[in-house]
Amino acid sequence: MHMLKDIEGREDIVWLVDNFYAKVREDALLAPVFASRIHDTWDAHLETMYNFWNMAIFGVRDYQGNPFSRHVTLPLEGEHFNRWLQLFSATLDERFAGPVTDDVRRKAHGIAATFQARMNIRPQDTVFKS
Repeated sequence: MHMLKDIEGREDIVWLVDNFYAKVREDALLAPVFASRIHDTWDAHLETMYNFWNMAIFGVRDYQGNPFSRHVTLPLEGEHFNRWLQLFSATLDERFAGPVTDDVRRKAHGIAATFQARMNIRPQDTVFKS
C-alpha cells in the first residue's frame, strides 16, 4: 500500500496513465471504443498521453497534437465521459492527494466538459472531487 502523495513529475504521470488505461482496457463500456481507434498501437497512445499530461500539468512542451480532433469522430455519449471521469478519479485516488492532484482532476473534468460541449453531447451527472 502506497501512502498518498501529490503528483510530482513524469514518473507519477506514467503511473497514472498506465494504471488508468489498464482500467479502461477492462471496462465494458470504454474498452470497445478505445479498441476501435487504437487497435494494437497502445504503446504509442500511452506515450502520447504521458506527453499530454506532462504538458497539461507541468507545462512541458513535449506534446503536439489536437486531442479534440482525435475524439470527435468516436461514437461517444455522456455515459462514456462519465465512466472515463470515474475511472480517472479512482486511479488518482489510489496513489495521489494534494493541490497538483486536485488540479489534474479539475483539468480532466474541464476536458470532458469541453469535448461534450463541442460534440453537442448532453453531459450526465459526474462525480467531482476537489
